[in-house]
This record gives sequence, C-alpha cells and structure tokens, in this order.
Amino acid sequence: MKRSLITTLIIGVVVALIVGALHATKVIAGFDAIAAQLVTDYAGATRVVGEKWQYVFLLLIALGGAWLSLSNVPRWRVWLLIGLFLLELFGLAWVCSLYRVFFQPAPSVLAVVFAVLAAEGWSVFLRRNRSHLIRTVFADRVSNEQFRRLNDGRISFEAEPRTYDVSVVVCDIGNRLTFAEGGEPAAFTEATAKFIRETAARLVEQGAYLQAADGEGVVGVFGFPAPDPEHTQKAARVVLDLIKNSRERDEDKEKVASSRDIRAGISSGAIIAGALQESGRPLLLASGEPIDLARRFCALNRFYGSRALMDTAIFDRVSEAVVARPIDFVSGLNSHDRLEVYEPLWLAAEAGPERVAQRDSFWSGVVLYREKRWAEAYTEFQKARGSETEDDPPVEFYLRRLEPLLLQLTEWPPE
Repeated sequence: MKRSLITTLIIGVVVALIVGALHATKVIAGFDAIAAQLVTDYAGATRVVGEKWQYVFLLLIALGGAWLSLSNVPRWRVWLLIGLFLLELFGLAWVCSLYRVFFQPAPSVLAVVFAVLAAEGWSVFLRRNRSHLIRTVFADRVSNEQFRRLNDGRISFEAEPRTYDVSVVVCDIGNRLTFAEGGEPAAFTEATAKFIRETAARLVEQGAYLQAADGEGVVGVFGFPAPDPEHTQKAARVVLDLIKNSRERDEDKEKVASSRDIRAGISSGAIIAGALQESGRPLLLASGEPIDLARRFCALNRFYGSRALMDTAIFDRVSEAVVARPIDFVSGLNSHDRLEVYEPLWLAAEAGPERVAQRDSFWSGVVLYREKRWAEAYTEFQKARGSETEDDPPVEFYLRRLEPLLLQLTEWPPE
C-alpha cells in the first residue's frame, strides 16, 4: 500500500509538471483551442478560471487518474470510470460556459490520459518483473495450483524480506551414512535420487514450498509463500503419510531398498524469507530456527531409532489429531535451551485401542524414568512393546538405558 501511494504521487506530480509546462509554453495551444470550441465560448465569457487554479486541477486530476489505474479495481471498470471522468470534464466546461465562466478542459484531459498511460506502463513493467521473479523463485518448488495463484497475483508475494509463521519438514534416508560407506556409489546415487524425487514430489503436492532437495535431505516449508493456518497439521500429516508408505513398502533385504527408510524432523515457528535480486538471477533466501531445528530433529532419529521427531509447538497443535509420544529432552540451538521432542506415530483416526495403550505405556515409562523409578519404568516399557515381529527402536533404547540401572538396584544393599 505504501509503495502504491508513493508511485501514485510520483506519477501524478511528474504528469502535472509535464502538462503544465506544455500548457504554459503554448505547445498544445491548438489542441486547447479545438477542445474549448467544442463545449464553451471564450469570447462570451466574463470570467476565466485562473492559471493557478488550472495547475491545481492538473495535479489533483493526475493524482486521481494514477491512483485509479494503480488500484486493484478490474480493468474494465477503470476504463469505464476514466471515460466517464473525461465526459464530466467537458460537461463541467459546458456548465461553466452557461454562467459565462471559461474553463479550459484540454489540460485536464491530457493530465488524465498521461497519468493513466504512465500508470498502465508501470503496471506492465511490474507484472513482467514480478512474473520473472515468480518463475525464477517458485518454478518446480510449489504445486502447479500454487504457482498459478502466485503468477496471477491471487497469492501476494513481495521480494522484500518478511516474517512468515511456518512448519518445516526435513526428510532424509534412515541409514544414509551407513549405506554410503558400505554400498556401491552408483547404487547409492540411484537410491538417493529416487528418494529425493518421490519425497520432494509428495511435499510439493501437499502444499509445501520445496526449500532444498539434495544429498543432505529434502526440506519442505508449509505456510509459505501463502499463509496457511493449517500448516502444522499438514506438515504432521504428510510425514505420517510418508512413514506409512515406508512401512507398507515390501521389505527387501538389499541395501538399495532398505536405504529408502525415511526419517523426518518437524519444527514450527517464524522464519524470514525474501528474494535477493542483486544478481541477474533472483535467489530466495529463507532462514530461521524452525529450519535448523527440523534438521537437528531429523538427525537425532538415528540416535533414538525413531522415524520422526517434532518439537513441543507442533505437538501442542496436533495432539488431538495425531497419536504421539515423548522421547526425550534435547539441547536446542543454544546450549542453555532444553527442548522436549515427540515422536508422531499414527493419525488418531487410524490408531486402534491397542496402539493407543502401547503409547500410554511408553509415556508412563518416560515419566517414571524421569522420576528415577527404574523398576516401574522398565515394566511400563515392557508393556509398550508390540508383537515380536514389530520392531520399536525407541522402546529398546529406553530398555537398554534401564538395564544397568536395574542391575545397580539389585547390587545395592537395602537401607
């Protein structure tokens, strides 16, 4: 809005100065005379609108024409209003002539025409510039539907840096490091490329902006560039959907297949994003704590054996729709920060009573572990175990933690 007002003022003042100079130097005297003869009679007038008032009218009319053309009013309405305004100028000159007052309509008409043409030219330039920016920054990084809305202006995006409330999803191959060290380079590259393509396509399809997709993982940002009040729910749902597809994929003992086991990190908060246009090719820069935390959570899955980790902000927003369990407290980006991370397991609508009971046992085990009630915690984690064929690394992680503690309890003499 501020930029539009400044542009209107610049166009209006410049057009008023140009038309005023043309009128004062008699360059358009012929046009003035023809226009005046159509609606008024100078010879019969007893009063004449002064030059000072004429220049004031020029400035006001030029500002009005520029503002109307730069506004969000549909084009057909703009041209209709401009046409009616031109008729009103001639009508005003005719009414003034009835009272023997001479008003020259030609300078005002030129001011309207020049202001509208200048504003339209500026709008065309901006649209071309914006279209280039949108294509460069968002092509192949957002869904086709979002790209169309960005391109036609239904989604407002300004190049200047702004703060966006988003949810960030970072996905990576579960055993990427092990596979890269022990596998054939060609097989590793093929498996990684396929993982990146499929995961990136899924995130974009669900409405994310694809911030990165390379050997270090796939990063999707929900809630950007279009604000979305449901960005947290969408981020959690797409991660669970990816995990579900990974679970249902036929298990193959070959490393190429197993390497596509997904791990994810989710974080929510504010990021700063804007387009850098100093070079010939615009570059979108996005930075913020959620991106760094999501990467950190994704990497921490290797330590706990979990498939996905999310922060408390995400959990608080999706706890009713997603069955999740607490995993641990971890350090944040600053050493003094302590963050609790949760593992999303299933959508609440898809989780049966048995799974919810297992989650509750795991949750009780974590609480008892933090209270240093080792024996009771061990019992709860045993309850949280699924079937013998079902692998649950976070449960095994806590059981391994508890075993030496329980051994110490048996060795300590009773007080």
